Amino acid sequence: MRKTWTTTILAVMVALLGVPLAASAQTIKVGSKNFTESILAANMMADVIEAAGLKVERKIGLGGTGVVHEALLSGEIDTYPEYTGTALLVQLKMPVNNDPDVVYKTVKAEYESRFQSTWLAPFGFNDTYALAMRRADAEKAGLKTISDLAKRSGDLTIGATQEFLVRPDALPGLETTYGLKFKASRGMDPGLVYQAIASGGVDVISVFTTDARIKANDLAVLRDDKHFFPPYFLCPVVRQQALKDAPKLGDALGKLAGRFTEHEIIDLNAAIDIDKKPAAEVAKAALKAKGIIP
Repeated sequence: MRKTWTTTILAVMVALLGVPLAASAQTIKVGSKNFTESILAANMMADVIEAAGLKVERKIGLGGTGVVHEALLSGEIDTYPEYTGTALLVQLKMPVNNDPDVVYKTVKAEYESRFQSTWLAPFGFNDTYALAMRRADAEKAGLKTISDLAKRSGDLTIGATQEFLVRPDALPGLETTYGLKFKASRGMDPGLVYQAIASGGVDVISVFTTDARIKANDLAVLRDDKHFFPPYFLCPVVRQQALKDAPKLGDALGKLAGRFTEHEIIDLNAAIDIDKKPAAEVAKAALKAKGIIP
């Protein structure tokens, strides 16, 4: 009963006086997409928020880009890690730009005006899309670039996430830019594309360049010789209201800015995907090793 009365009194104070609840009473809802790197980054974000004395609810692996973006807009989550190129082309539907600074400034400004959300500084690495093949097949056919692939794509099957098959910054845009025309395409969950190419079920797959499974499966990444893919720097995106309600939140997430290189992220992804360590465990150990959290 006492707890109920206390909660009621606090609610009345907020409603009548505009007095915000103390930061320690805020519960920050951290979300992620449903693939390794997003899950890893979201756990890092949750850890630094907790280290700042804030309560956290983890909503990890919600789904694809559209699902997580809508969760942010509805307030189901307060923050999640997003890629600059994805925001530019998918959410904002703006033209491709290959300048990392321009893309970041564009998405930051547009999100503040359209979605009342703030982009914080990047984690420090660029994880762009790429196409990959079994190395032996690529070398035998003399395929080194996506332009080379376009000449042979009519005989090949591509395996990718359902999202990659329809996004403008993915297969549809590649088809237009390079004249690609695959014999067939197979949509599948992110974790299954490597199994599919290893088993011979597909000939080409979409990958993220920081995915450790590229090396583990001895795949050859085809060079984007027409520079189709924009930069994809990963950043925390936060609802502006959450930043106002919890003043410690921005500073906490700011501790991740510029702290991870591409090679470091590859190693952390490998610990999860290849060594089968829990993502939450890998995230916490990485933050402690850098002295970001105690």
